[in-house]
Amino acid sequence: MMPVRAPNILIVDGYPKDDRENLSGCGMTTAGDLYVSMLRTICPDARFKVLYPSDGDGALEAGMAVSDFDGVAWTGCSLTIHDETDARVKRHIELAREAYRAGVPQYGTCWGIQIAAVAAGGTVAANPGGREMGIGRKITLSASGRAHPIYVDKPTAFDGYVSHFDEVTHLPPEAEVLAANAFTRVQALSVYHEKGAFWGLQYHPEYDLYEMARLIHCRRAALIKEGFFQDETEAQSLVHRFEQLHKNPADKALAWQLGVEADLMVDDVRRTEPRNWMQRLVLPNMV
Repeated sequence: MMPVRAPNILIVDGYPKDDRENLSGCGMTTAGDLYVSMLRTICPDARFKVLYPSDGDGALEAGMAVSDFDGVAWTGCSLTIHDETDARVKRHIELAREAYRAGVPQYGTCWGIQIAAVAAGGTVAANPGGREMGIGRKITLSASGRAHPIYVDKPTAFDGYVSHFDEVTHLPPEAEVLAANAFTRVQALSVYHEKGAFWGLQYHPEYDLYEMARLIHCRRAALIKEGFFQDETEAQSLVHRFEQLHKNPADKALAWQLGVEADLMVDDVRRTEPRNWMQRLVLPNMV
């Protein structure tokens, strides 16, 4: 049985305004708009509201509640979730807890998986390996991941776009690790807490090569300092090659040189997880 109305989705863009403006100035699409674009291709009839909890009081409009929505989707964020002194972080965590209590299905990437864990009683800390950036290699499904509905039609091993320092270090109760790679043991997580479910990823299906190129361009000074590139020329060379392959995905030589295959290039493959979340958790919950 299909829902009798279009789903109403709350998208939580965690980036503070100055960081959103900085990324936009580098040519990136804002995180909230990326999510709207991605989820609209999956469910064209869906309605979306983008919320910015890092701005002002970060609250929903008067008379509006999380329970008014059929799903909550969490973007990445430039905040650090284990900074307990940051009131913006506390607002995000409480919003996730409200969705758990209301039984509203949640999905998130990067910051989202960390919100999912902490709001349900887990912990997040800085990864001792530093930053994972660009392409996260050999993300591999666990036994739980291979059986989980978020990964229906997904390869057992794949690459994903990544940009993060932090990782989930301790799972909350009723959570399962769905995927991992050599950088972090938690690349995907399923959490069932109170009345709700949260399916989260550490990587970014909402990105494509162009968005990743723009992010590298924006972060290039830090990436050079951290040893990802020797100098500006080397950084801009990778940015250029990412953008060239985005413009011409049929360039097999460039795709081979970059180690980029369908799991990163083909939208239907890369966006398997948010599609399954919408089709297998949000829409059935509306019936």
